[in-house]
Amino acid sequence: MLRIHFSGNDLAGVRMAARPDVLWETILSFHRLRDRRGSMVFREWRSEARVRLGAETRLLAALVPGRGYFPDFLTPPQGILGVDEALDAIRTTPPGRIHAEVALLGTTRAGRPAVPAALRALAEGASEPLERLVAALRGYHRAAVEPYWSHIQARVETDRALRGRALLDGGAEELLASLPPMLRWRSPVLEADYPVERDVHLDGRGLLLQPSYFCRGTPVVLRDPGLPPVLVYPVTHCEAPTVREPGLPSLAKLVGHTRSAVLSAIGDGGTTSELARRAGVSLASASQHAGVLREAGLVATLRHGNAVLHTLTPLGAALLGGAQTPRETRCYARNGPVTS
Repeated sequence: MLRIHFSGNDLAGVRMAARPDVLWETILSFHRLRDRRGSMVFREWRSEARVRLGAETRLLAALVPGRGYFPDFLTPPQGILGVDEALDAIRTTPPGRIHAEVALLGTTRAGRPAVPAALRALAEGASEPLERLVAALRGYHRAAVEPYWSHIQARVETDRALRGRALLDGGAEELLASLPPMLRWRSPVLEADYPVERDVHLDGRGLLLQPSYFCRGTPVVLRDPGLPPVLVYPVTHCEAPTVREPGLPSLAKLVGHTRSAVLSAIGDGGTTSELARRAGVSLASASQHAGVLREAGLVATLRHGNAVLHTLTPLGAALLGGAQTPRETRCYARNGPVTS
């Protein structure tokens, strides 16, 4: 059982991550690559990723076991900024920290931490093994995560929109109560099924909520209680990750003033009635056009109880804005979810 203990100050400090974290997605996808859970969602992704992968998986397998603990330094907070910033942060990890965290992967006969033989050069603090690790992470990310990044962004942004609506409606406690079913808010404690007994005391530091596409089954927290608290939890999956390129046949459906108006109306979010009112169409028409936009890869949809949440994908946002780079996705809601 995992128990995260909140004070009033901690509730005030609950916040949502602004976007997916490249290294959390990279490390957790490596778990998904080797397990058989989520076959409907991840089967095709596994097949495609394995074709592109090379020797980098051998080093990662030594650092990231199929189950249980993996070192905290592999997921620095800079992962939210992008892969280059995240890997630079790993490069600057103090050698003493690397040694201590790698040692937790192995034990002596007396039960004390011991550095596994395959990782001793890395744990000793030499620069060359650390650069090999950085290169392995970059290569794995390029093969297994980067091609699907737009899809990952869309799913995470849809989840963020749902949590944001809960926060606006009822504050931090409503947000915590809205989390996926494996997480249970029993004020002032957030509980989850977990492989080990673990109590996390926030001590006034608040909590960063990080939705993750490749997280599965149980949430993830950092092992070191001195690090900034973060809770990584699974987004709800509606479809398998795909590599979408402009020019798909379904994009041909995207014609006419009305559908463009509906796409624009999704904008910064609103109920289905608000979407229909902004576009000047009926409720049924707004729903139908949103469905076509979804088929074209411009809108992502998440069902959550009685709510239906639509967000612009990066492709939809780019098409709508005509900007050089896609803006972050937005949403609307209709009335009415490994250990480290």
